[in-house]
Amino acid sequence: MQLASKMRYVSAQFLAYFENDLWKKNANHANDMAKLLATEVGKIKEITITQEVHANGVFAIVPKEMIPVLQKEFFFYTWNEETNEVRWMTSWDTQETDISSFVVLLKKMVKK
Repeated sequence: MQLASKMRYVSAQFLAYFENDLWKKNANHANDMAKLLATEVGKIKEITITQEVHANGVFAIVPKEMIPVLQKEFFFYTWNEETNEVRWMTSWDTQETDISSFVVLLKKMVKK
């Protein structure tokens, strides 16, 4: 770890992040991926999206038996164990293929 007296070195990495609105591009991408996730998952009748998507998080109620199986393939938290509500987060590096893979797995699981 660098000393606080050398903060100029730590701060240098932020220049690239703030130049040309890279931070905004990354945030918009994460938010768009969350909207895509909510749209695709919302088509599955066994799953209920509980919150409108305004950022990069999707909250949904999922059948309890599906949660541990999904967590073996994809990392996410159970938001409320009493209601089986989960929180799915997207990020700057989430790809449409990640969303597709997740939705395909969900669809397979609800058909069982």
